[in-house]
Amino acid sequence: MTGPLVLVGGGEFTEGCDFDAEVVAAVGATEVAILATGWAYENPAKTVAQATDWFASLGVATREVPVYTRPDALLSENVDAIASAKLIYLTGVSPMHMRSVLAGTPFLDALTAAWSGGAALVGSGAGADVICDPMVDTRGGAFTVGLGLLSGVAVVARSDQWSPDKVRRTIDLASKDVFVVELPERTAIVLDDPAAGSWRSAGVGTPVVHLAGSISSIGSLPLPSL
Repeated sequence: MTGPLVLVGGGEFTEGCDFDAEVVAAVGATEVAILATGWAYENPAKTVAQATDWFASLGVATREVPVYTRPDALLSENVDAIASAKLIYLTGVSPMHMRSVLAGTPFLDALTAAWSGGAALVGSGAGADVICDPMVDTRGGAFTVGLGLLSGVAVVARSDQWSPDKVRRTIDLASKDVFVVELPERTAIVLDDPAAGSWRSAGVGTPVVHLAGSISSIGSLPLPSL
């Protein structure tokens, strides 16, 4: 059975992200695998340390899975580490880098298999963006190809940091059948049961869902096809 899926707008590992404790409890995780690929050029060690402190406060150990370049995604030790994880957390600020490192690799295959087998998958910031297809190119707000673990949904992560004009441009560029979700920091959409459940919101902010230029509802978002 596919595990929970959580997409976070950013601001992860800070007060207000109560959904982390919920997903830990849901899968009975004693350790979280941190994949900080999207921070590769932005001091990932700082993010890993922050994650370690945050999850320690929840009684959970942290394991960094050091996949920062494409060769890292081919190493058997990294593939094995993600394959055995019960809680996987993707984080970063560069969805383009995350996609270039992970797409079409044994590591992504192992990650997908772990999630399909019941592990929880959390993506924050660029991690939420890259899980989806299409994926928002944060440099200008247009669309490109994501990893496709969730199709038909695009996430505007850290939407509270975007100008209204940039958000509007992204919404206007979306295909009529693509849901665009504005996700402020410390705010998430959560799918507790990807097989049969429905999406809900969590965190401190309010997600805004758009379809074909109009406001839609979180409950209308599609489920993963895994």
